[in-house]
Parts: sequence; structure tokens; C-alpha cells
Amino acid sequence: MSTNAQQNAPVTVIGTTTWGTTIALMLALRHVRVRLLARTEEEAARLREAGEHTQRLPGYPFPPSLSVTGDRAGAFLNAAAVIFAVPSNSLRENAHGLAPYLGGVRLVVSASKGLERDTTKRMSQVLAEELPDAASTGLCALSGPNLAREIVAGLPSSAVIASANPEAARQVQELLNSSSFRVYTNSDVLGVELAGALKNVVALGAGISDGLRFGDNAKAAFVARGLAEVSRLGIAAGASPATFAGLAGIGDLIATCFSSLSRNRMLGEQIARGRSLQEAVNSLGGQVAEGVDTTSAALRMGRELGVGMPITEAVYRVLFEGLQPRQAVAELMGRELRAELE
Repeated sequence: MSTNAQQNAPVTVIGTTTWGTTIALMLALRHVRVRLLARTEEEAARLREAGEHTQRLPGYPFPPSLSVTGDRAGAFLNAAAVIFAVPSNSLRENAHGLAPYLGGVRLVVSASKGLERDTTKRMSQVLAEELPDAASTGLCALSGPNLAREIVAGLPSSAVIASANPEAARQVQELLNSSSFRVYTNSDVLGVELAGALKNVVALGAGISDGLRFGDNAKAAFVARGLAEVSRLGIAAGASPATFAGLAGIGDLIATCFSSLSRNRMLGEQIARGRSLQEAVNSLGGQVAEGVDTTSAALRMGRELGVGMPITEAVYRVLFEGLQPRQAVAELMGRELRAELE
């Protein structure tokens, strides 16, 4: 896909989430024609009238090349690519409802990070089931240390686009890459998606560590052991070990576990300070911490693959079984001694 083709053919971004709006703005500021699909025409009208997303990204006006629409049929007309940027728990519903309008689209990108709670399926697997034509032509997954508010502010960032189709990955790379957003390609879709989803579970625990004021040593050790656990599960599922040392793995893990912008880290911190799971979720102001559902799915996947996941299990018990955070830490610290690389 040439630069001229990118600019002439519109790109459709599904989801007026913080991340979806950020991607739309990032493309539109480079004069790519972007259609941002809202849930309803009423929502689209509010955003058009405001000229920005006042709830999610105030202070970032929509460029002339960005249009907001609630028209499902018109949103995909002659689209060069479609990017799904909706919460993982609503991806299937969105893809199913939009499938009749996506027949001619060749490039479909998942920008959602998570595992489907009831099936443990990755987002590209969900899209492949709901959009089989896209699966055969150019299904891609976007991941990496991508904190939306830093990206929309133009701060230097990087990402990885994964696809089993090298040409599709290259085209999306060219579409998204800019002077402040460097994009790499990767053929390990399984690893990229698992790393992007599972790091949110570790971030919940990192937030709990912050909330308990356990310090930098504890948090660094927790993140390192979290990466080991995530990597074990990914490798058992068939992913490449190298992926977990890359942008989708350790890169995203560092950003999500240490940034004040990380919703998963913030939710864990709130729980450590005594809030219930529902109270912590409510504190996010309508935004989604993907790690909550992913914790359940990851624990189930680990059991199916025979992979021990003590950190994930501890986070699960804190979230859903009422285990006190300090007791969870005590149990992790008291586990049987073993070699680090066992």
C-alpha cells in the first residue's frame, strides 16, 4: 500500500474508546482520511458538535480528515483498512454486528488486548470466526507499550503489528508508522496477542504492590516473575520465546506495570487500598481494565495446558474470592524454594 493510497482510501476505526480515538487522531493528523465509528448516531452527533472527545481526550480537536459517524453501512464504503479498538469483552458482538458491512475490506486489525473470558480465545481468533473473509486475506493484531495519552500527545512510541500474512503486516506497518510512532512487524500472532493480554494480569498485581507500598524491590521482582509466568504459558501454547522479550512482551509489561496512566495498575492499587472489585472498576470512570476478565481466562488456559501460574492464581483469588492482598503476597513469598530458571 503506497503512501498515496493510504491518504486517498479511508480507514475505519471502530470504537470511540480512548485508544480508538487516539488511533483515529494519529492517522488523521497525517492527513489519512479516517472514519471513526460510534455506537450510535446520537453519540456521533455529540462528538461532531464538540469537535473532540471531551470525555476521553479533551484538548485534542478532530482534524478535518477525521469524520465521526454512526452509519454502519457508510462507515466501510471503499475502506482500505478497518481497525477494531473496542474492549475485548465486546469485540465478538461488534464484529458479528458489523460483519454484513465488511465484505470488501481486505485489511482488518485488532487493536484490542485481552482473552475472551468464556472461551480463552485471542482477539484475532474471535475476529476470524466472525469475519472469515478477513481471516483469509489480511487479519492483523496491534500491540506494544501503547499508552494512549502519550501517543496522542505526540511522544515517541513504538508498536508491533503481527500477522500470518507478511504482506498484510507490511501494509498496516506502513499505514500506522510515523515520525513519533515506530511500527515493527512480527509473524508470531499467538505470542504477540498472548503477551499483550497476559501482561494486564501482572499489572493488576503490580498495582496491588504499589497500593501496599511494598517498594521498588518487591515490584521489580514481581514483574520479573510475572514475565516468567507469562512466557511459560505462551511457550506452552506454541508462541516464540523471543516475542516475550520484545515490544509486545517486556516492553508492554514495563509500561503497564509502572505507568500512572495504566488502568490495570490503578485498579490493583485501589483494591490494595481496601476497595472492592466493583468499587475499583467504578473508579475508572467507564474505562475498562482488561486484566480482570483476562485473569479468569488465563488461569483456565494454564490449567488446560498444565502450566503452573501462581501469580495469576493469586490475582484471581484476590479479585474474585476475597483473598486479602497481604495474605496473597505472604503465600507467594512462602512457596517452595526452587531454581530461578526451572
